Amino acid sequence: MIIALDATYSVGRNLSGVGVYSREILCGLMEAHPEAGYRHCYRAHRLIPGWRASGLRTRPLGEGRPWFRYDLFHALNQRLPERPLRRAVCTFHDLFVLTSEFSTPEFRARFAAQARAAAARASLIITVSEFTAAQVEALLGVERSRLRVIPHGVRFAPAADAQREKIILHVGAIQERKNLIRLISAFEKGVPAGWGLVLAGSDGYGAEAVHERIARSPRLSDITVTGWIPDSELARWYGRARVLAFVSLAEGFGIPALEAMARGAAVVASRGTTLEEVCGDAALLADPYDEESIADALKRMVENESLQEQYRSRGLARAQLYPWRRAVEQTWRVYQELL
Repeated sequence: MIIALDATYSVGRNLSGVGVYSREILCGLMEAHPEAGYRHCYRAHRLIPGWRASGLRTRPLGEGRPWFRYDLFHALNQRLPERPLRRAVCTFHDLFVLTSEFSTPEFRARFAAQARAAAARASLIITVSEFTAAQVEALLGVERSRLRVIPHGVRFAPAADAQREKIILHVGAIQERKNLIRLISAFEKGVPAGWGLVLAGSDGYGAEAVHERIARSPRLSDITVTGWIPDSELARWYGRARVLAFVSLAEGFGIPALEAMARGAAVVASRGTTLEEVCGDAALLADPYDEESIADALKRMVENESLQEQYRSRGLARAQLYPWRRAVEQTWRVYQELL
């Protein structure tokens, strides 16, 4: 059996959530099921890095007739090549591009066309949450019988007990969708002096407005923007912070929330989004559109160490429910279902 996968997003210095997912699925499948043959396919702009990463398993993702044999093709993001495919699985991570204006009009139009085409052609569709499954069903007209919900996982092992600092951490791109302007205002209103806010991530859509807001903050000296950082440094921030604030307006899943839980940080997250599904009762929830609600949640969390401990314990237990090996095995079962 030969399985071809679009591995485009798995290489590069600055992996997004889709990149982390791609890396974990690609590596996990080869480790758990070496009996299969795998072909890692890359779009033109990632072909050379992909060749270096995967060697002879690498294939370009061009159009036209395929020149290598495979039994199933898996697109690890919501996009399929235009060439005819025997059997195709496609993973949909989110559809906020169709429902919100968190990217350029050109990108939204291109994404919408690719997502609709992939939804129409895929034999089965994997979604990373029930929230995203409902969106794929409602917005793209995909019948529920073709949807399989397989959540993302968590990679970091629980941290050893250590003295944590008065740090509120946010992990993710500096962009409009992450709701950072409201988070900064809530930090100013609800968090006492002596606490710091750390924003760990590279710039994205709308980053200029966020940086301008930081520059005007009366708590400027308490706010740290790290830019992109490697996994090893990110793990240290997870280990140092007492609280993760992840009050995004739109997420397909929300890997940072689980990573923080697995590292022993208490989590404040968005009510009414996918994060509520992912976090369950292991996060203190706030209305992401209400600064006062976010400020109140932060204030409650930072001023009450017993509440921090309560959510820390819940988070550690919650993270154990999402090992990447589970996502790998459930993905393998989807392949078996088609083959």
